[in-house]
Amino acid sequence: MTRPTVNSAVRAHTIMFHVVLFEPEIPPNTGNAIRLCANSGATLHLVKPLGFSLDDKSLRRSGLDYHDLASVEVHSGFDACLEKLAGARLFAVETGGRRCYSDLEYRAGDAFVFGPETRGLPPAVMDRVGRDASVFIPMRAGIRSINLSNAVALVVYEAWRQLGFAGQDPECGQ
Repeated sequence: MTRPTVNSAVRAHTIMFHVVLFEPEIPPNTGNAIRLCANSGATLHLVKPLGFSLDDKSLRRSGLDYHDLASVEVHSGFDACLEKLAGARLFAVETGGRRCYSDLEYRAGDAFVFGPETRGLPPAVMDRVGRDASVFIPMRAGIRSINLSNAVALVVYEAWRQLGFAGQDPECGQ
């Protein structure tokens, strides 16, 4: 069985989910998110300003060669990102979210919004997404937060699991 080329693989994949990193600051987290999106079929949206250059050496190292396999879009601001995501259900992932991320029923096309590593989502973004559309990842008391790329992985893989891992490599696990 012949695998599709890199470019045709990206064009041919159906958008499963959208991962929005609002003003990400740490290149390896974004690199890990690129790799995760390539593997899960999610589209990664980066909202400027970014705390690094997209050609940053540590971003390339953590994203390895997955950048060409992932669908990555860069937006000048949150309004531009929302315009691109018109019609998608938005979920803000925050430590102060209203519902546990695993208690929702996800659909293809949903968008998960994550804030910058050092400060989380600002109130204006939370208001735009809607506080009732905020989710949290359970943690032990007294712990500040989970690493951004780990949080992205938890939420995306739970949503994908709910959809029966649609689109996964049929040879995976064999």
